[in-house]
Amino acid sequence: RLSIYFFNPNIQPKKEYQLRLKEMIELCKYHNLELIVPEYDPKEWFKKVKLYKNYPEGSKRCTLCYAYRLYKTAVFAKKHNFEYFTTTLSVSPLKKYNTILQIGKTLESLNVLFFEEDFKKKDGFKRSCELSKEFNFYRQNYCGCVYSYHESINRKLKKQAQSNAN
Repeated sequence: RLSIYFFNPNIQPKKEYQLRLKEMIELCKYHNLELIVPEYDPKEWFKKVKLYKNYPEGSKRCTLCYAYRLYKTAVFAKKHNFEYFTTTLSVSPLKKYNTILQIGKTLESLNVLFFEEDFKKKDGFKRSCELSKEFNFYRQNYCGCVYSYHESINRKLKKQAQSNAN
């Protein structure tokens, strides 16, 4: 069986989390997939990454985020007798697949297999954009955490300033 485990305590603010969850609910309904949504509790996530809050996107902060979320997913998969677990993180061109793969393979020590797939390959990211447009899905402009949110705002402001300077 294919099920979706929507474990995203990193997504901030809660309004953003709810918006992304709403889209996932619609997608799962459309494809008749089971959607499992654990309690939204970002406190533990903040504890995991707080030492690296000032690190940029793509840094150790993100690696810890991937590891925490994949660990919780693998534990859930094992507890509920799933043979495999994976993540859609790899669809983003900003995510390091080799890091995701290494974490996934390490978590196989929990006796659940990591399904190895770099979803951005074979135009996967492009296809995800096309499908989002076709289904009129919301597309976020930052990873999800409050730190990447602020980085995206700073990039946008910097770009506007450069544009105004020209």
